Amino acid sequence: MTGKEPVSVSTWVDPDDAPEWTDEMFEAADLYHGETLIRRGRPKKPKPKVPVSIRLSPEVLDAFKADGAGWQTRIDEALKDWLAKKVA
Repeated sequence: MTGKEPVSVSTWVDPDDAPEWTDEMFEAADLYHGETLIRRGRPKKPKPKVPVSIRLSPEVLDAFKADGAGWQTRIDEALKDWLAKKVA
């Protein structure tokens, strides 16, 4: 009875035979500080926006959306203007 042959055979005999790392390999590698994975990406904003659910009248929503993309930012700016006038 013949035994099963291995599915894949390692071509490296010695770990030192591994190829040298390229710049692309270094860019794709995960960075650890001890056992903690250091996340890449944008740094967190000091004051991030908070997601909320708000009910608006259809005419207000239609007016802001009519100006195109960025309507939520324009609502935020309108509320900031209102708050500045109220506080002042």
